[in-house]
Amino acid sequence: MARRETADPQTADVQAPGPDGEVQHVRVAVIGSGFGGLGAAVRLRAEGITDFVVLERAASVGGTWRDNSYPGCACDVPSHLYSFSFAPNPDWPRTFSGQPEIRAYLERIADRFRLRDHLRFNHEVLSARWDAAGGSWEVRTSQGRYRADVLVAACGPLSDPSVPDLPGLDGFPGEVFHSARWDHDYQLAGKRVAVVGTGASAIQIIPQIQPQVDRLVVLQRTPPWVMPRMDRDITAVERWVYRRFPATQRALRAALWGLREYQVGAFVKRPGLLRAAEAMAKRNIDQHVADPALRAKLTPRYRFGCKRVLLSNTYYPALSRPNVDVVASGLKEVRGSTVVAADGTEHEVDAIVFSTGFHVTDMPIGSRITGTAGRTLAEEWKDGMAALRGTTVSGFPNLLMVIGPNTGLGNSSMVLMIESQLNYLADFMRSLEAPGLLALDPTAGAQRRWNDDVQRRMARTVWTTGGCQSWYLDANGRNTSLWPGTTAHFRRETRRVDLAEYDRISVAAPAAAEPARA
Repeated sequence: MARRETADPQTADVQAPGPDGEVQHVRVAVIGSGFGGLGAAVRLRAEGITDFVVLERAASVGGTWRDNSYPGCACDVPSHLYSFSFAPNPDWPRTFSGQPEIRAYLERIADRFRLRDHLRFNHEVLSARWDAAGGSWEVRTSQGRYRADVLVAACGPLSDPSVPDLPGLDGFPGEVFHSARWDHDYQLAGKRVAVVGTGASAIQIIPQIQPQVDRLVVLQRTPPWVMPRMDRDITAVERWVYRRFPATQRALRAALWGLREYQVGAFVKRPGLLRAAEAMAKRNIDQHVADPALRAKLTPRYRFGCKRVLLSNTYYPALSRPNVDVVASGLKEVRGSTVVAADGTEHEVDAIVFSTGFHVTDMPIGSRITGTAGRTLAEEWKDGMAALRGTTVSGFPNLLMVIGPNTGLGNSSMVLMIESQLNYLADFMRSLEAPGLLALDPTAGAQRRWNDDVQRRMARTVWTTGGCQSWYLDANGRNTSLWPGTTAHFRRETRRVDLAEYDRISVAAPAAAEPARA
């Protein structure tokens, strides 16, 4: 096969550790250095905890905003809301920031809060196992071993690209890469290119590459609802005001947050209220797509909001250009240099770009974390992800997740949810200071009650009733990704650790004994 292998920024320059390497003991080991991992590090330092490491498999911080560098990559949450409340940025250049600005912001967070000494780059976590006898996590990385009292998994759900296993793909003679592993060395100009998928990354990529390529084939399994993107430059005067009078920026953030909190009710309680937004989205199609046949292909047949609502002013105009073919069918197979859609349509192409999302409901890190029963997190979650308050998992003492099950959002900033989980992390660490307490393990009953309530509330949401199949749903059709409520509700639910929901493992407990029940 003639395909050039693109270097993976998350595993490049990684070397295996020696079998007899020294084990370093730390109070906390954090996995990942995106918003979740850096936020956890900042919060630990604020709590007076400095004995921690941040294990990052790549060579720099940034998480998804480091890995996704495809053309047009930008955020669909307003800049002033998509940032830490404790680190406002008065100098955002646009109302919706691009990938370079967000990545630069995270680099500044690492510097401003003195996190560099805690960062361990090119340290991919190969395994993490709870040691009942030692009452700690044994963590093996690609560059050494650690023993941690507390393990924080801040890998995020948008970490590992999902590429479908298609017949004939290995024999494709051209270039193949995922949007999150963009090959910047490959020149698309003058090429025939297939883009597989029409999700959040695809609608940003397509308008960027359409003017360059000779022919663009867009393989669309299901059309998204697309709304206008109300984006603009933030003026120098505005930025000066934010720097000189920080309260103005806080007020703007509060207004942006309040608007999205108000919208949540339509998504989670009264989906019928979304009809007005759906009518606006249909008008958006009509205004930009003149061809009736193309309009029919691009008009969803499910309720607005069931899948992620996307923002773009350039997507529909790009699809209407004469060098673009929209195939209203998913990719079925590859025959030599020909992509074959499920409807039988065939197109010969030079390159295939997969915009097919990530392993969201089957996080790969789960196969590397082993709990008290000798089962991995992936095995524990074989019937679906579940956690107590989206953060801790029964049978995995002193493990906390940032952006765990049912903590995602459909219409607001994930940074809000991350900060709520950081509150929970801080109180968890305070709780462990109790005399004789070694670890906290959520009870199976508490976890079950929490998740039963989440799924009960999920049943009435547009994500369940809207008539679509989305990446929010796992293989069993359960929504284990999103939070069915407001960010304020989640903040209240994660403000404090309720010790009644946990088994307490004491220092004096024999290794083979059952945890002492609180």
